[in-house]
Amino acid sequence: MSVLLCALLVLPGCSESDRPLEPPVRFEGSIFGTFYQVTVMDSLTQGESLELEEGFKAELESVDQAMSTYRGDSELIAFNEAPLEEWQPLSNELIEVLAISQSVAEASHGAFDITVGDLVNLWSFGPGARPEEVPADEVLVEELSLVGFDAVDVDTQAMQARRTRNVFVDLSGVAKGHATDRVAAYLDQQGIEHYLVNLGGDLIARGVRDEDEQTPWRIGIEVPEDGQQRAQHIIPLESMSVATSGDYRHYFEVDGQRFSHTIDPRTGRPVTHQVASASVFHPSNAWADAWATALLVVGEQEAMQMAIENDLKVLLLVRDGEQWRSVASPEFVNYFGASLVDELGIEQLPTPPLPASNPPATMPAEQPVTGE
Repeated sequence: MSVLLCALLVLPGCSESDRPLEPPVRFEGSIFGTFYQVTVMDSLTQGESLELEEGFKAELESVDQAMSTYRGDSELIAFNEAPLEEWQPLSNELIEVLAISQSVAEASHGAFDITVGDLVNLWSFGPGARPEEVPADEVLVEELSLVGFDAVDVDTQAMQARRTRNVFVDLSGVAKGHATDRVAAYLDQQGIEHYLVNLGGDLIARGVRDEDEQTPWRIGIEVPEDGQQRAQHIIPLESMSVATSGDYRHYFEVDGQRFSHTIDPRTGRPVTHQVASASVFHPSNAWADAWATALLVVGEQEAMQMAIENDLKVLLLVRDGEQWRSVASPEFVNYFGASLVDELGIEQLPTPPLPASNPPATMPAEQPVTGE
């Protein structure tokens, strides 16, 4: 009775901040040029919900301050403007993300590369927006000669890093995943047990959606089509995160050719294969985000080879004419179960693919780019 009276603001001493909220409690907003949605199933009062939102928004702002390429006062911009060869002391979180990035870069043989920033800008997809046009070959060759993750040294013990060549470090392929992890860590610290964080499509879940019925959170893997926002597959998610990289949202067209925002750091050009999206399931969304970017770069066969070599839970959506094929890595099947994979009509990898060929040493001749 006291809870009801308090909810009606009748009981003396009760205030609006004491009012219990009916779960789910949802928080929505914008950050990093995209959206965030946080859904909490725990019991909260109005005051607790306001404190919770203030806390995780501070986490998001901290990541933006450290890693944004769109604000001139960010720690990352200062690092990019620092003299070459000089070690720069950096924050714990920036060092952590740089270390993750370099690890995935090495494991993916350069398919993920944080030094690709100037190439991204050259193709009109970065903060240095310019007219949407295909760069001249000689300009691409010059920029590509600088790109390479070996141009950044990271010393995790001394908490410092340096650039050894004049590259522009861009963490857009991993920072959003790190921010998702930061929000989740904050919710964990506050004792929240059941929640779903969605930061621009990067998701992390804890607990269940319905505690009484023990219903898991269910997330949708989006159909990779322009203008479409419907799920190709619905997958249960519990104490796990997922990041998806796709080539079907950001692009431009020149003379009828579509140029994807996904740039292959090894060639300097947008990807041209038939993989439309790569989803990686991992306890850490930062790792999932970086790996999803790398796998989208390399294409189906090499992506699955990397998934096997690195024990990754991967789901690829691949163009097949006017239709789509879904292909799962062995670790994905082991984790979610063969019955769910069969039910969803997802292909299982029958045998390990052939070893990936070495990346091209020189930039290939320009070729048409199809799809997005």
